[in-house]
Amino acid sequence: MNVRKRAALAAPALSLAAMIAMAGTASAASNDGSTQALLKPVALNGVDGSGTAWASIKDDVLTVTFTADGLLAGSPHAAHIHFGADTRHECPSASDDKNGDGHINTSEGMPVYGMIDLSLTTSGDTSPKSALAVDRFDTAKNGNITYKRGSIKVSDEVAKHILSGDAVIVVHGVDYNGSGKYDGDTKSDLDPSLPTEATDPALCGVLQVSQMSDMPSGGAQTGSGSTSGTEDTGLLVAGGLALAAGGALVMRRRRSVDAAVSSATNSTGSTNDTIA
Repeated sequence: MNVRKRAALAAPALSLAAMIAMAGTASAASNDGSTQALLKPVALNGVDGSGTAWASIKDDVLTVTFTADGLLAGSPHAAHIHFGADTRHECPSASDDKNGDGHINTSEGMPVYGMIDLSLTTSGDTSPKSALAVDRFDTAKNGNITYKRGSIKVSDEVAKHILSGDAVIVVHGVDYNGSGKYDGDTKSDLDPSLPTEATDPALCGVLQVSQMSDMPSGGAQTGSGSTSGTEDTGLLVAGGLALAAGGALVMRRRRSVDAAVSSATNSTGSTNDTIA
């Protein structure tokens, strides 16, 4: 085969390889997106409330917001983002009450939704070390919380957890006996100096991949322009289009070469001049 025809066949193949490589690199490098959750009462824990949560990550910087109602009024409520690779990635059910006391405590919840990845404090540290920093969690005025915090730098690992669609947001703090405060004889399995009411999970929701680039209605714009779900889908579509276009180009070039070979064969009776 002469040099010109070899180059004609090689060019589209190289172009196709380059496009696929570029799409793969973009997909691997992307760590931006959004997740959202509907917060619902944790089974057995007697909370009549609900809420929504939304998290956006861009360049490993997190903005998170959540609203919640039906909580113990005037009391602080610890809130966290949980993740565990070997958990069910969901909220607890009644069957998770392993000690049979009629409630779901923190030890019974963590095997379902995982350990703490992030503490949703109002200021300062957001690591698991601040899991019980009661003075830096929101207080539920009239039983409601509206939380928003941005510019939270997270590790690449935590960012991937949040964008995986398997992380879970949990708001803690219940009032089993209706006293209007955290009390009771049963102590917290996290901190024996606290009653279990202060740390047991109240509301829970799985942070699923969002198709929204803006915060849900009532929230503020975070500035994130993409979501993990739509971005990955877009890259897959782009990669598919590149593959189809490159494949069509290869086929057209091959047909041109075949036509040239056929013409040369018909005119000379031999292909020695066109096939190496």
